[in-house]
Amino acid sequence: MPKKKRAPWGLLAQFETPRDIFRACEKVRDEGFTRWDTHTPFPVHGLEKAMGLSRSKLPFVVAVLGFTGAGLGMLLQWWTSVVDYPLVVGGKPYFSWPAFLPVTFELGVLFGSAGAVLGLLAFCRLPRLHHSLFHSKRFEQFSDDKFFISVEAKDPKFDRQATAAFLEELGATHVEVVKK
Repeated sequence: MPKKKRAPWGLLAQFETPRDIFRACEKVRDEGFTRWDTHTPFPVHGLEKAMGLSRSKLPFVVAVLGFTGAGLGMLLQWWTSVVDYPLVVGGKPYFSWPAFLPVTFELGVLFGSAGAVLGLLAFCRLPRLHHSLFHSKRFEQFSDDKFFISVEAKDPKFDRQATAAFLEELGATHVEVVKK
């Protein structure tokens, strides 16, 4: 039975230094590619700006869920002490808000941290157990000492030969086609 040919996922270009990949990212961004990413063994300062990435929406998600948790905590305590089971304790009013602050704070932290974890997983599209880049032997070096730019074939500007030539112009030491 003949082997089934795999369609190309995209291109993987290898660079040697952080400076090389930084300059290449600026040019790939300026060229108008939209479906591409970088892979580096350590954080490269300013790379997100060179890639043209916008600010993360994660802080907004954390704030909304944190305030929601705090509001629900205060609402629950108000409901139980004022509406459901009103009790006068030591002459205090039914709704004695200073006594409710610890639970309100803790629920705000709980909901905010849950929002951070779930938002991060959602924005990063995780868990992802397989990626086409794992087929490349050369890609194993990204966590050691090499820098890579991957351009997906789904990108509207992607042309196999033209994109490969463009990446080589940028200083890539090796460009390979990655199969799905």
